[in-house]
Amino acid sequence: MEKLFWTKGIFKNQLQITRNNEIIGSIEWKNMFSSQALATLKGRRFILNRDFFLSKLEIADANNQAPLGQIMINLFNPKSDLIINGKRFELEIKNFWQSRWAWKFNGQEVIIFQSNELLSKDKGQIEIYSGDTEELEVLVLLGLFVRNQLILFMLLILFIILVIAI
Repeated sequence: MEKLFWTKGIFKNQLQITRNNEIIGSIEWKNMFSSQALATLKGRRFILNRDFFLSKLEIADANNQAPLGQIMINLFNPKSDLIINGKRFELEIKNFWQSRWAWKFNGQEVIIFQSNELLSKDKGQIEIYSGDTEELEVLVLLGLFVRNQLILFMLLILFIILVIAI
């Protein structure tokens, strides 16, 4: 098992991925609500994109703009599918607070994400249980991009509740 760590302040526009206290990747948004981000992981560059109201998240190779994957996130369904290189991966949100989520392949968890703090400062860990495949980089980045989408959903719901209460 490989263990990575990630940190992102809630009002920051950059998420960092580390292994053994060494930065090995990042995701950088133009601002907190930006729908596009540039990412790097282990020297490889990616473009991440999401629809504003729809929950469609996409990832592409930054060098040739080739699409690598696309997933639809639904707050009311804790599972979503992603196909990469003909392989079907399943994203599963593991709890109501959306602090644990995982990618599965053939029913087995291959990557588990955990957020240690809710809204003050995002940080957590990534446990990788699979061998080194080219899909792992895409899954790690999309998994972290999903986390940002879930936080935006939670903030939107909080805003709606506040507006209704006032």
